[in-house]
Parts: sequence; C-alpha cells; structure tokens
Amino acid sequence: MPVPFPSPDSRYPLTLPDGTIHPGTVFLNAVIDHPRFVAGDYSYASAFDPPEDWAGRLAPYLFPHSEERLILGKFCQIADGAVFITASANHRRDGFSTFPFAVFEGDFDNVRPSLPETAGPDTVIGNDVWIGKDARILPGAHLGDGVIVGAGAVVGGAVPPYTVVAGNPGRVVKTRFDPSTVRRLCDIAWWDWPIAHILANEAVICEGDLAALEAASP
Repeated sequence: MPVPFPSPDSRYPLTLPDGTIHPGTVFLNAVIDHPRFVAGDYSYASAFDPPEDWAGRLAPYLFPHSEERLILGKFCQIADGAVFITASANHRRDGFSTFPFAVFEGDFDNVRPSLPETAGPDTVIGNDVWIGKDARILPGAHLGDGVIVGAGAVVGGAVPPYTVVAGNPGRVVKTRFDPSTVRRLCDIAWWDWPIAHILANEAVICEGDLAALEAASP
C-alpha cells in the first residue's frame, strides 16, 4: 500500500513492501552535519552497509577545516560505494616529491613547502544526477543537471547536462537528448517546483513528452 511521500528532512525515506524502513537509504540533508557538505532536498544515498557517518563515507577527504565544499543539487541519486574525492585529498605534484611532510607535524596550512599552495575548487553536482555504484568523482568536478555516471566511472572536470559519462578516465559516451531539449529541460527546472506539483506530474517528468512537461510548469 502506498505511503505518503516523505519530507526532505526524513532520515530514512524508503519504506519497503513489508512496511519496514530501509536503513541503507537516506536523504542526505537529514543525515549530513558537516560545514563543507551541502545537499539539496530529496537527494539520497544508498549503502548495503550503512555507515554511522554518511559524510565520512561519501567524502572521506572533506574535513571540517577544508576550504573546498561539496555541493549536491536536488533529487540526486547516489549508489552504494560511490565516493567524492574532494580537493583536500590533493598532494603537491609540481616538485620532486609528493610526500606531505607537514601533516605529520599537525600543520595543515597551505604555507608549508610540502603542501599545495592553494586550496582546490569546490565539487558541484547538479540536480537529478544519478551516480552509479563505485563511481569516483574527482576534485573540482562539475556535473550538470541530469547527468548519469556509470558504475565504476572515474569522473573529473566539467560534464555537460543530460549526458552519460562512463569509464576511467570518465568520458561522455552519449547525450541523453538533443541540445535544444537539454536547454529547455534546464529552463523548466522541474526540481524547483513545489513537491506536491512534482508528484502530481510524475508521469510527464519521468516520460519523454517535452511539450507536456512545459505545459505542466507552474
């Protein structure tokens, strides 16, 4: 029997057919308490062995003192084993050694010779992005709205909206729609609609009639 659609601050939003709560699927903005990790409404992650610390599982190199941020849009879907390798994982690589001598003396300022001179960029994930199992998202990656990341992909750089990226190194293997449709989808931005209106228009959001989707826009 259907249950009411969960609020975006629900910790465990998935109810199984037998009525039990699935502890391995969480809405991230309900479980993430990290000053550098921002998750949009209804973005979720799943894990077969759910952690106590979801931020640590998903972004193990994103520290409270990190200068970069990890920013996820709304309605993202993150499969088991996916990891965001943020810029604080970087080592200096322009000299003879990459060894971070400074951190073993408790010095994490970017003024020591063995550390990168500048902080790395934010990692930004658009809306309605599906990241497949065991994917790796590299520091500073920018994934556009509607991107699909294949299982096991290693993805860096800018990925255009509504493309499919796969492999190591990750490459765009197909575009989901023609350029005009992509522009119109980004303009419609259904993920910003009120949730009641989204649910009322589930069919046009999940099917392929662009004119119907545009007509449904509030």
